[in-house]
Amino acid sequence: MKDKELLIFPVLSGIACLLVLATFAVPTYLADAWQVPGREAPASEQIVFYGLIFLFYYCNFFVITFFNSAIVGSAVMRLSGREPTFGDALMAAMNRLPQIAAWAFLAATFSVVLKIIESRSERVGQFVVAVLGTAWTVTTFLVVPVLVVEGIGPIDAFKRSSKLLVKTWGQQLFGNSSFGIIFFLLSLPADSRWAGQRLAAVLAAVYLLVLGVVQSTLQAIFQAAIYVYASEGHEPAGFNHGLLSNAVVHR
Repeated sequence: MKDKELLIFPVLSGIACLLVLATFAVPTYLADAWQVPGREAPASEQIVFYGLIFLFYYCNFFVITFFNSAIVGSAVMRLSGREPTFGDALMAAMNRLPQIAAWAFLAATFSVVLKIIESRSERVGQFVVAVLGTAWTVTTFLVVPVLVVEGIGPIDAFKRSSKLLVKTWGQQLFGNSSFGIIFFLLSLPADSRWAGQRLAAVLAAVYLLVLGVVQSTLQAIFQAAIYVYASEGHEPAGFNHGLLSNAVVHR
């Protein structure tokens, strides 16, 4: 509520991601190169396909991480008692461009590896991807705050994120899905029943976009609070101990 300008960053991130999608999707579609090459496809064809997938993932991860870094940077400043401005938030991300670029490279590489595994065996591949994807999501939960605050490289940030989570919440971790559940329930009024009514459909679409922006912003702020709690050992102002201690639960 004190930093409503942070809502601008998810909007900018969404616009940038759409531009990235258009940049890759249009030429790929026109070249009829959007289908995953089969096992019998020439090595050169597979290299080109997965190379393009990697570049697409890299650009998206860079954009998303950059704008999330701005939100997290501003939130950390606020939680430490400062009065951040929009410019301060933007500068927090700008100051970590090398780290953000390196992390986007690592995340894109991991995503391409998952894509290759999934394409090689549909059933087994999907199971392996689900397991590895969940583990990656949990262990990298604090990577962006670590990058922003500590300014270390992607490998060290990954290790630091895992260490903070294990130290604070134990060996077996499972990310709390409260945000997803809450915003799923909030999105129910904008269901498909309104599709036949033009005005209602437009209002529903706007409503969902606003929900998405708010959810993205709140999740990044919550990440910052979790990082402060895990790294400094005390709950930041505005958050209670019970909320943060149950943010990542044993399973």
